[in-house]
Amino acid sequence: MIRSSLPLVALLAAATTASAGALHGIHPEDINRKGDACTDFFDYANGAWRQQNPIPNYMDRWSRRWQSGEVNKEHVRDILTELSAKTDWPKGSAGQLAGDFYAACMDESQVNALGSKPVQPWLSQIDAIGDKAGLQGMIGKLHDVGVAVPFQVFAGEDAHDPSQTIAYFYAGGLGMPDRDYYLKTEPRFVEARAKYLEHVAKMFELAGTPAAQARQNADTVFAFEKRLAQASFDNVQLRDPKLQDNPTAFADLSKLAPGFDWGRYFDAAHMPRNAVIVTQPKFLQQVDKELATTPLPQWKTYLQWHVLNTAADSLSQPFVEENFAFNGKYLSGTTEIKPRWKRCAEATDQQLGEALGAKYVEKYFPPEAKARMQEMVKNILLAMDDTIHELDWMDEATKQKALEKRATFFPKLGYPDKFKDYQGVVISRDSSWDNVVAASRWNVADNRSQVGKPTDRSRWGMTPPTSNAYYNPLQNEIVFPAGILQPPAFDVNATDAVNYGAIGVVIGHEISHGFDDQGAQFDAQGRLANWWTPEDNKQFQAKGQCVVDQFEGYFIEPNVHHNGKLVLGESIGDLAGAKIAYRAYLKSREGKGPEPTLDGFTPEQQFFLAWGQWRGDETRMETQRTMIQGDPHPIAKYRVNGPLSNLPAFRAAFNCKADAPMVRPEADRCEVW
Repeated sequence: MIRSSLPLVALLAAATTASAGALHGIHPEDINRKGDACTDFFDYANGAWRQQNPIPNYMDRWSRRWQSGEVNKEHVRDILTELSAKTDWPKGSAGQLAGDFYAACMDESQVNALGSKPVQPWLSQIDAIGDKAGLQGMIGKLHDVGVAVPFQVFAGEDAHDPSQTIAYFYAGGLGMPDRDYYLKTEPRFVEARAKYLEHVAKMFELAGTPAAQARQNADTVFAFEKRLAQASFDNVQLRDPKLQDNPTAFADLSKLAPGFDWGRYFDAAHMPRNAVIVTQPKFLQQVDKELATTPLPQWKTYLQWHVLNTAADSLSQPFVEENFAFNGKYLSGTTEIKPRWKRCAEATDQQLGEALGAKYVEKYFPPEAKARMQEMVKNILLAMDDTIHELDWMDEATKQKALEKRATFFPKLGYPDKFKDYQGVVISRDSSWDNVVAASRWNVADNRSQVGKPTDRSRWGMTPPTSNAYYNPLQNEIVFPAGILQPPAFDVNATDAVNYGAIGVVIGHEISHGFDDQGAQFDAQGRLANWWTPEDNKQFQAKGQCVVDQFEGYFIEPNVHHNGKLVLGESIGDLAGAKIAYRAYLKSREGKGPEPTLDGFTPEQQFFLAWGQWRGDETRMETQRTMIQGDPHPIAKYRVNGPLSNLPAFRAAFNCKADAPMVRPEADRCEVW
């Protein structure tokens, strides 16, 4: 139930300073001087940068932060190039594992020469399944290496006792982004289904299946997945923690899905036969129905497809290109695949990120950066306290519960105290796909090993080089890996106004997740438990509805607009994050005096410009459509303009008139926290 609040990015060193040795402000050259801050702040803050820097062919969106994300991959590549150049690392050491994984991935001639050979043993094993018992055993083997079909099991904190770790059962097994792609009748979904059928058939052909049979296989896969989709939650339902809270005794799994041998599955997975949480009981019942009624050959085709789908980027160029054609070019609008070194750097970080984490932190996250971040986090947490104290719609009983929850927030900055050792993982330079399997097997086993144990709060859900952040309601923790604590989000050489406006709003955003429509359902101990009085909860829901209504009015093209309920949590996070970060910034200057006006912009203006410039992505229309459908984050334009149009502090900073587009009328203004 980890909440990831930002797109996966990493950040570039700031380009300019006010003068030698001085702290720099925002990027004035990025501003669209022909625009107007009070009309469209997204356009004004960095419209000039977007005009001068079109989206690269291999990216689906672009801004300084996405540009810097690609530069951060260069940092990771430099580390991996250094590690892979040495071939005498001790076997099993971090250097050997990360270096050989990257080297095997980068050996394109070897990968191409192997073709589909690395994945053929898996396809053959599936083809050899002789009965339902063998089928269930194969599902377990696929789960062992992270192929989540048709469901998946993942260890997490018990929603009723977060001090203990329990197994969660999730729906899985779809090859398209979500259930609506299988079921909705709008032309774009009809087209997506046709493209998907072509894609599945082509992948089977590449693996050696005759064309006619490959087309039949695609029909089989789609029909199977459509039945699973019909039994799945939609994206709004997936945001309801109570709907997914279905504690189930181990013995009762056999009542829910009697056709599956749960004892055998748990024993093979080395998990205790304890109670679990089934997030979607109807889905698990559908899986049981498929076991009883779907012919074995169809099951085999379905499983083979998901092996191919998982392995595609680790196989030869034809597989990579076909996978990109559907998932990249069609769904995202990118026209060119990323360079191989970037894909290999991403894969190494994804699978063995803590093996290269220490070196990354040593080079790119100095102690002084951590110290300044700690100070910012402290100030923003205190600003949240002040905000709660001053709420006029919440009674004292609920305020005390809210303050109690805020007091138990647990920040993690930069990197874990102890890095994973990946003991027992065998990585070689012989086969990129086999390395993915080996690393995935270790990561799955490492996760499963926590089931039935006290929760280990030292574990991280992201690797140190990851440029992202998250809030975990079950541990009430906010987590910021070193990869996001880089310029331009955070820069030790920038003014406080810029840092509080960029990473400060991100910090505030994560804190606010503890009090958004999802997080507010968890108490100070991380339990899924109500701590609201009925009247206060009614007021809270009404304030959230204001945000829902606001974002329902944001369109990307005719008849296609944001789903306000889907983006509610992230939009509350942006709104409250900007408010409390600004409040913390002003508080941080007490006793120090105001910061200087730089490049003609006051400190207050710099704060908001920093947010607009950091968040100001140009996004391909195909990606916008995909985001509108399933992403809980609004597109960048509305993540900038939406929250700021509600803030009196923004209006004051830019002296906007009451009827300006960036000023919502008093009657429509949203404020949750």
